[in-house]
Amino acid sequence: MLAAASHPLRRRLMDVLKVEGPATASILAARTDQAVGNVSHHLKVLAAAGLIVEVPERARDKRERWWNLASTALRWSDSDFADDPVGQAVASAAMSINLERQVGLVRAWHGASDEQRADWGDAPFSTDKWLSMSAEELAAFEGELQGLIDRWASRAVPDDGARRAPVFFFAHGVPAKP
Repeated sequence: MLAAASHPLRRRLMDVLKVEGPATASILAARTDQAVGNVSHHLKVLAAAGLIVEVPERARDKRERWWNLASTALRWSDSDFADDPVGQAVASAAMSINLERQVGLVRAWHGASDEQRADWGDAPFSTDKWLSMSAEELAAFEGELQGLIDRWASRAVPDDGARRAPVFFFAHGVPAKP
């Protein structure tokens, strides 16, 4: 599953499905500037790994195939692979690729034109802090932060006429030396 999700295009396809909902290979190809055949191949890999599922009720005929995420969350821990050196290597590579994707999204924002950035003003932010914590405290911190993220992700979006766009948020909390 991690190997399937770690490919950059497959990760991007999953992101499009997460943000925009069910789609066909043609729709996903248009959203990612890829060939339909290439996207179809990667959709098969994601489906074989159980990461996406078909949504047959959306199809207008037997040839049309719609896809959606099997789950909106993909989570793993190093301890999931404690007794599996190959699994540890895959998890480490997946984490590295995931971090590259996350940093790439932030870099793309900072490289956007002034016109693209104008509507957002000072709202985009970054933050970092040095905290002193035990492993248990870090786990509790993550739980509180995840609760906040979940509340915002599951809120009813107001019908107030405000222009909204997908916003990418990520944070890491890891032991480190300054």
